[in-house]
Formats: sequence, structure tokens, C-alpha cells
Amino acid sequence: MKRALLCLPILFILFLGQARNARAESPKPVGEEAAVRAVVESYLHGLKFNDVTGFQKAFWPDAKLYFVRKSGELGQLTQQDWYKGFAANAGKEEPGTLRIAAVDVTGTVASAKIQEDYAEGRYVDYLSLVKFGGHWKIVNKVYDFMPAKKAER
Repeated sequence: MKRALLCLPILFILFLGQARNARAESPKPVGEEAAVRAVVESYLHGLKFNDVTGFQKAFWPDAKLYFVRKSGELGQLTQQDWYKGFAANAGKEEPGTLRIAAVDVTGTVASAKIQEDYAEGRYVDYLSLVKFGGHWKIVNKVYDFMPAKKAER
């Protein structure tokens, strides 16, 4: 009985070590998920550095951006209208943290959830991507903004 009790701490330590190794060895995305993530990374670079060229690499030219206005109405921007908002700060790095929260790929369609944290609040983007002509492109974006106090929840 004493031996069994002495073995428990050793087994617990071994278990923790294996759990830590499993987390460290999580698989890297491969194949289509990696290709989708590469397009989304180009989009994130565009956001971070006000880089319209990065957006143009990621988006299908006719892609639309949707959001809900403060009035509760659906707002829509074309790519060209959206790009105009970045012109004044082209090349300037924006403070904040941007990350890919999730990616899901099924055949030639995919979705990505993006989280952008800034001092004033959090944007959450949902991107729809399609693979055609051998390349992934963002064809649609919907997003919401939560002021800092709501984003902390």
C-alpha cells in the first residue's frame, strides 16, 4: 500500500510531462488549411500595416463587406470603398493584436474567424473563402465591433 502511494506522485509528474509534450507537438496546418491560412495572413498584414496590396492579394475583386450600423441597418462596402479608408495611413503599423481564431475547410469553400483587439475595442471578422482557378480568395466578409467594455466579457 505504501509503495502504491509513493508511485502516485511519480505517475502524476509523468502524466503532466506527457500532456505538456502533446501540447507542444500540436500538428501544424497542412494542405488546404495551410493555403487558406496563408491568404488570411495576407489579409491580417493588410489590416496591421494599412496595406491595400495585401488586401488585393487576399480578396476577390468583387468581394463585399457587411456589418450592422448603429441604427440597426445592414451596412455594405465594396472593396474599393473599404480601401479608401486605409489610404491616409498606408504603411503605418496599427497598434493592436490580430489573430486567426478558427479556420474550417470543406472542399473548395472555407471560413475563417478573425479577432482584432485594439484599445477602443474588438472587431470580430468572419471571412468566406472560395478556391477557384487553383487559388483561395476571400469572397465575403462580415464583421462586428464591440467597444472595450463589452469586449472584455
